[in-house]
Formats: sequence, C-alpha cells, structure tokens
Amino acid sequence: MKSGTKRRISIFGATGSVGENTIDLITRQGGADAYDVVALSGGANVARLAEQARALEAEIAITAFPEHLAALQSALAGCTTKAAAGPEALLEAARRPTDWTMSAIVGAAGLAPGLAAMESGGILALANKESLVSAGPLMHATAARFNCQILPVDSEHSAIFQALNGEDQKAVERIILTASGGPFRDWSRADLVRATPEQAVAHPNWTMGQRISVDSASLFNKAMEVIETKEFFGVQPDQIEVIIHPQSIIHSLVEFQDGAILAHLGAHDMRGPIGYALNWPKRAELPLARLDFGSLSRLDFSHPDEDRFPALRLAREVMAIGGLAGAVFTAAKEAALDGFLARDIGFCDMADIVETVLGEAERAGDLKTTTFDLDTVLAADQFARQRSKETIRLKRAS
Repeated sequence: MKSGTKRRISIFGATGSVGENTIDLITRQGGADAYDVVALSGGANVARLAEQARALEAEIAITAFPEHLAALQSALAGCTTKAAAGPEALLEAARRPTDWTMSAIVGAAGLAPGLAAMESGGILALANKESLVSAGPLMHATAARFNCQILPVDSEHSAIFQALNGEDQKAVERIILTASGGPFRDWSRADLVRATPEQAVAHPNWTMGQRISVDSASLFNKAMEVIETKEFFGVQPDQIEVIIHPQSIIHSLVEFQDGAILAHLGAHDMRGPIGYALNWPKRAELPLARLDFGSLSRLDFSHPDEDRFPALRLAREVMAIGGLAGAVFTAAKEAALDGFLARDIGFCDMADIVETVLGEAERAGDLKTTTFDLDTVLAADQFARQRSKETIRLKRAS
C-alpha cells in the first residue's frame, strides 16, 4: 500500500458506463491523491483504459482480450502501470488486496473476477447483475467466508438498500421495483416484432451501454433485477412487484407491514447509487441534479404487460425452479441478445429462445445440484449458450 491513509480500490469494467461514472466520482474526490488505484480492467478500448490508468496511477491495467495486449502496452509506455491481458490476468488482478472493488464487467464474464475480488474482504460494489442471478448462493457463501460486504450499485437495489437502512427486514411486506419501460413501452406486439437494434438502444432516460440498453428495452434487465432482489434481500418471490414508471424519478419502494411505504427519489443519474456505494456508510456530496418538485408535473405508473414483455414471467419461473436456473437464464439471455444485435433473430425471439432453453434444461433435470460452485455454474452457462446458439441457427434456417 502506497499510503496508510488511502483506500485501495479496483474497478473491473472501467471503460463501460458504470466504470466511467465511477472514475468520474473518484476523480472529483481527489483521484490518485485520495485513492490507491490497484487495478482497472476493460475490453477492446485500450486507448481509454490506458488514459484512465495514467490519470489514476493504477498499478495494473488489464484488457479482456489478449490480442489487444501489445496496443495496451504501447499506450502505457513510459508510466508505472503494468499491462496485462486475458482471463487469468484478470483473476490475478482481482485477487490483489483492496478495500473497495467495483464489479461492473457486463454479463457472466463478471462472475469469476467478482468472486476473486471478494477473497480480500472489504467491499464489493456489485453492478454485475448476472453474479447474484446465476450464483446467488455462491456469492453469499464467499462473502461470509471472507467477511466481504456486498453493496448494490443498480439504482433500484441501492434504493431498496437505503430504504431498509435501520429497519427490521422482517417487517417488509412488499418490495416494488420501478421500470422506465424503455423505448418500447407503448409499442404493440406487431411493432415489437419489427424492432431494430438501433431502436432498442435508444433509451429515453438513461445513457447506458448497448447491451444493457437492449436488456432494458426487452425488460430482461428488470427480470434480472427481480431475481437479484430475492437473492440480495432474502425476500420471497411473491413479495416482489414491478411497476412501470416512465419518469424514472422513484427508483424503488419498500412497503412495511404497517402499510407505510418508503420511496427513494432522485435524478436518473448512475452516479447516485455508485456514489452511495463508494462512500458508504457515510454520504458525500455528489454532482447530481436536484429535484425541483414544483416543476414535476406528474409521476405516472402502470402495470407491465407480460404478453408483450414476457421476461418478467420467465424471472418468476426461474425463482420457482431454483438451483442453476438463474445461470441458464442469464446465459441464454446473453446468447439471444448476441443474436438480436447480429440481426440473426428478431426482438421478440429473444424471450422465446430463453424460454425454450430454460424448459429444455428443466426437463433434462440439469438444474438441481447439491454442489453449487463456480464449475457447476459455468457448466450450466455453457450448456445454455450452446443450446441458444443452436436454436438461433434453426430459426435462421426456417
């Protein structure tokens, strides 16, 4: 450790939207003068990764792709940051001791680094939804083993976490997740069938990466959050509801057994939940727009249409099945998303593929296991990806 007064932090997924917002806050709070930045990871955008590493004087910068290692080394020439690439380098960096780690690698690829980062204890700020959805029991067991505190970074789960602060969780009657509804909330089923990737990424409220934007448009993002709520807060599936709230001002609500409802309100800016996790258990000043209630003309709410957006129904099926169903769900969803972005399948085909693969796995009896470890989760993940790709090929051929 360079200084005993600095917090050691790592950011995995530094070049994505969550990572960029995290670095923005860290820079505003003093950057390398206030933090010892251990590791930053990214994908193919090695120029940006190197720029971040130089600014924050990171010990190591890792690209997920070995073929980009030479470019990263060149971009870091002349500075003290070490360059590395590939899955093993990522795991080695994740195991370096930290006080606080941001887990923001998109998709199932974030699970193993997140688990590795937990081995040093401290805090894991979790922006990777797939970790708890696919391997909730493993995440909790690892946290308990290494005395690691998992903090939510999703705006919805951060809102719930804050609403529960100081409350008796046994008194919780209902948790209500809000969803913007995405760009397609008013589209008919016939229009959804013809939706393009460009239309799906045009989120009306949030500035996010391509993949999470499509997940939001299909409500798969919200389906993941429903499962994550069960895993994170230990509530029953029938205690979790979703409501469409287009303005994205209320981020989630918690209702208690006495009928009181606590709602978390704020600007739709990811720096809010990131900043809460970064500064927890204290609050720090954040560069967020303040709400002007006099100018808020209305806050709208409606129930989601599960005929047009079946992802929420599939989330309940996953929770009912249990076991490795979450791992199959996330992997099938990722493969289907790849197919949609490649224009091999339509927007509505994504849910059909996930439902097909989930049903195949359940009928095969492959979802129940008494050995819930990383190997079994990854095996379920690979099964689901392979079957999803085969199903996509059949759809293209038909």
